[in-house]
Amino acid sequence: MSHWRVASETGLLTDVLVCPPDHYRWLPTNSIARRTLSEHRQAPAPAHLAAQHRELVAALEEAGVTVHRLQPEPHLPYMAYTRDSVVVTQRGPVLCQLERPQRRGEYAALIDFHAAQGSAFWRKSSAGTLEGGDVHIIRPGLALIGHSGGRTDEAGAEQLAGWLRAEGWEVRLEPFDEHFLHLDVLFCMAAPGLAVACTEVLDDALLGWLADHGIRCIPVSYREVMQLGCNVLALGQGRVISARGSQGLNAALRAEGLTVLDPELSLFTLGGGGPHCLTCPLARVEETA
Repeated sequence: MSHWRVASETGLLTDVLVCPPDHYRWLPTNSIARRTLSEHRQAPAPAHLAAQHRELVAALEEAGVTVHRLQPEPHLPYMAYTRDSVVVTQRGPVLCQLERPQRRGEYAALIDFHAAQGSAFWRKSSAGTLEGGDVHIIRPGLALIGHSGGRTDEAGAEQLAGWLRAEGWEVRLEPFDEHFLHLDVLFCMAAPGLAVACTEVLDDALLGWLADHGIRCIPVSYREVMQLGCNVLALGQGRVISARGSQGLNAALRAEGLTVLDPELSLFTLGGGGPHCLTCPLARVEETA
């Protein structure tokens, strides 16, 4: 059984997995990156990418998080987005099945990493496709899994939901438009009982379900969402990482009493990923009230 455990998106983050962006470049594999490329933006310089990623790592370390690193591979430029290949649950890691051909090879480095850590996989996705950006472990016993058919499909979402339900969890499956890449473009937990969400896009039934479960949402506009404004990483103990460009949201989070660490991540958000995408939580400690 794995020693890596995550029972919620908001528990105290103690260990996280990242991947240096040594070979990162924008790929036309999602609507955000396609828009960036269509605007004829100059490709990001490796030194600038490395500097921004160091800001993210510095924020994590400032928060007392132990940062583990994958070895980047030249033919896998989106390895930097470590959220998607493995989801760590309350029972240990689940190996995902990525949809894009350009990313499928990422599984090998994740298998090697967990083997070196003595971390056994609890489950391995084998039905359809499953990507970590669509999986939200809201709190112990409650999860939300999105499926657009673009990255995670219904079969992949249902397989993971079945494993969690067998453990006594309540799981909601939520369809959404693949234009938004992953559900964490539209929704992320910021603190216990508090989420950030694109309420103008998300279905009213989902918003009602969240409210019924005591989850309040800070609204984020479509324009902000397409700049990865919703894509935040809860650290626990009233702290959250949110990209510096999300100024309106960051002010709203601070107004809620949260401490916001705001690294500059514009070169990654232009490619379709923010702080939630760039991090895979390995271990969290649930805080008692």
